[in-house]
Amino acid sequence: MTAPSINGTKFPQPVEDLLDPGRQLFVRLGGPPSRNRLMREFRIGAPKADELRARLIAEAEAAQERVLVDQAQLYNLVRGGTGGATDADITAAARRILADPSAPDAAREAARDALADLAPDPLPDPAGPESVPPVAPDPTPTPQIPPADPVTEVTPVSHPDTPTPPTPPASTRSAVAWPVILLALPAFVAIWSGWVGLGGLTGFGVVHPLPGIADGFSINSAITLPIGVETYGAYALYVWLSGRISGPALRFAKWSALGSLLVGALGQVAYHLLEAAGVTSAPWWITTAVACLPVAVLGMGAALAHLVREAH
Repeated sequence: MTAPSINGTKFPQPVEDLLDPGRQLFVRLGGPPSRNRLMREFRIGAPKADELRARLIAEAEAAQERVLVDQAQLYNLVRGGTGGATDADITAAARRILADPSAPDAAREAARDALADLAPDPLPDPAGPESVPPVAPDPTPTPQIPPADPVTEVTPVSHPDTPTPPTPPASTRSAVAWPVILLALPAFVAIWSGWVGLGGLTGFGVVHPLPGIADGFSINSAITLPIGVETYGAYALYVWLSGRISGPALRFAKWSALGSLLVGALGQVAYHLLEAAGVTSAPWWITTAVACLPVAVLGMGAALAHLVREAH
């Protein structure tokens, strides 16, 4: 399986080398990519995609937590409180506000007051107070100064480059699967009887597989047709639709599943047509095709199992 070219190489990448491309994909999508998206994007298996996705989500949550802590300190500073922060934390937050040209005037004024309270001038004026002659009171009434407008509370705003943590999906009930049993029972009876009947018309029948060892043991070889063909069709269909496999294994599972279902349908049609016509022995070309099915099913099953193992 060919991996995408990342960091100058096309060899399979470890999770550490996929973190940077994964972060870029996280920011581009505005949230954590799904496991299937990571598998398609970087051509990796499901376990590696799960690990990469978990690490990306953990990094996003840690970054969001740091932003919220910093914004809480600034918010408490503007309101005049500390929220349990030390003098050094408040000093650092006030300096960040003063250094930010986009900070509102109310926040900058609060930052200056906090710095003045926490870091007063350490060098008082050594000169004593000068004697000032008394001044007669001014008869002009003192103008009333209107009270200052209340400081508007600053709403914390996250950094635009910080990915938003994913919202947990709402819990939903999974679809029930028991109706499939009701659908499968009559289909099993029809498919089994059709294949066994076709096997009887094409030379399959009772055999003694252990001559000289267990002469009394016999088995009807016609049962190998429904077991082999239909079991492989169901397995290939599962691999195709499970979403856990990509690349050559997915393509092989898709086309072989469709092919096995088509062969199964043709086998049922052939049996019913021969039975309705009163034929007791199938034509040679039908017998040839049916005789090759066990071998073909074995080969396709082994090939699919190998491709699935390679994909992981």
